[in-house]
Amino acid sequence: MTHLSQNEKFEYESIQDNVSVRDFIQSLLDGIEHGRIILQSNEDEIIMHPNNLLKFTVKARKKEDQSRLNIKVSWKETKLAAITKPKSLTATA
Repeated sequence: MTHLSQNEKFEYESIQDNVSVRDFIQSLLDGIEHGRIILQSNEDEIIMHPNNLLKFTVKARKKEDQSRLNIKVSWKETKLAAITKPKSLTATA
């Protein structure tokens, strides 16, 4: 497998059904819970270690016949971030 340089970047895009996307998101949740996420596609791989202090951003947009949901999770692996009280957020199905 190809290991990426110090500034690692991983990208993947495809069309998938709801169940496949749900399963992938569940795998990400499991990785966040256990502090280790491994992303692999073909020859690319990145290993990340989320900690207990995560920055979480949600953006949603509807425009005519297209909808978009962006979820961003980021963290610093080498320093402890300042502890702040999170803003309220809910999601319903």
